[in-house]
Amino acid sequence: MLEDRSCFVSRNYPRACERESNWACMSFRVDKLDVHQGKRPLEKDEEEEEEVIIRKSLKQSDDQEILDTALTLGSISMALVETAGNQRHAGDNSDSSSLICNIGRDNSISCLIRCSRSDYGAIASLNRDFRSLISSGEIYRLRRQYGVVEHWVYFSCQLLEWEAFDPIRRRWMHLPTMNPNECFLFSDKESLAVGTELLVFGKEVLSHVIYRYSLLTNSWSSGMRMNAPRCLFGSASLGEIAILAGGCDSQGKILSSAELYNSEYGTWRILPSMNKPRKMCSGVFMDRKFYVIGGIGGSESKLLTCGEEYDMETETWTEIPNMSPVRTGADRGIDTPATSEAPPLVAVVNNELYAADYADMEVRKYDKSNQVWVTVGRLPERAASMNGWGLAFRACGDRLIVIGGPRAVGEGFIEVNSWVPSESPPQWDLLGRKQSGSFVYNCAVMGC
Repeated sequence: MLEDRSCFVSRNYPRACERESNWACMSFRVDKLDVHQGKRPLEKDEEEEEEVIIRKSLKQSDDQEILDTALTLGSISMALVETAGNQRHAGDNSDSSSLICNIGRDNSISCLIRCSRSDYGAIASLNRDFRSLISSGEIYRLRRQYGVVEHWVYFSCQLLEWEAFDPIRRRWMHLPTMNPNECFLFSDKESLAVGTELLVFGKEVLSHVIYRYSLLTNSWSSGMRMNAPRCLFGSASLGEIAILAGGCDSQGKILSSAELYNSEYGTWRILPSMNKPRKMCSGVFMDRKFYVIGGIGGSESKLLTCGEEYDMETETWTEIPNMSPVRTGADRGIDTPATSEAPPLVAVVNNELYAADYADMEVRKYDKSNQVWVTVGRLPERAASMNGWGLAFRACGDRLIVIGGPRAVGEGFIEVNSWVPSESPPQWDLLGRKQSGSFVYNCAVMGC
């Protein structure tokens, strides 16, 4: 599913200053500063503005006032860098264990968790305590605890290349290139973002393999294994946990089994099996329950119109009829095999389930009370696909996003379009556009 797979080989334009940049989230370095008497060579107005920023940040005594100041400034990191320069001028070094000593450790952390995580690489270079908070992942646990989450989109338009897109700052970032063997390159692949990790599932020769990208180290690794390795499964994540269900084993057998992955501990746990085996299905979390939707099952490999709900408290599966937004045989074309179509393109925003109908270029919403799908609007006009393949439809915080581009021979372009369902009928805002292949092989959203 393009929910987390590519099986086929498997409100405006960005501002000029927000151009594409190289990945720097966890490099633990900032650009070298020309420091003269503890200060950077700034224009007079900019220097005075930064002094005001620091004074305001350090004079506040009430926690909430400090947080409000941090949010109003829009970027605490500038003040942090200036504070570090002052500390070095006073004789401190980058291994100092203090955070922002003037406001105390707790207030420092309260400010830090509200900084954009794209600034964490620079902030981590300031001193030992900042570095430990970020590189250990503790800062992300604190963000989760206080409900501070940024959603970034990770996608691949080339088989071994991954990019991240920050929809708030509208910035593109490159991840390091994967380095698997040739079999993995051409195998069916799934992807899943959970906690601070991006997992890419595939095959190397006869065995399944998982490549893991860590946001904390900005690097890829492999070697992790499920209890029952599989491909073409349905999956979704909720914070630091993810559930994977169904799919095929290495012999091509369609599975009904499911597993839960905890990214904080790196553990896999077998869950009760579904009522029906299914592959090429989609997975979502909604109302704190996990749903598997659609897919192919049975001896004749027919499309399944039902879904299944997994209650994590009772650890039971319940079948739900007509939950998949599949089209009828007449709509599909009688001669079209079920396996030629992408898994259901579904996403959940604010506990409401949406689907992208790539054939009619429509967005549908699932009426949970009546168990029916209702059309609510149109997809972006340039979101082309091949029977649903190559088009990403995702939830990204409180918005739905569509990633794709028009079909093109050779180099084309990719677009990220966004719609906030709570605001109006579908009115898609173009968040970003760049030259790229227009076929999205894999896509996942990381919220941390």
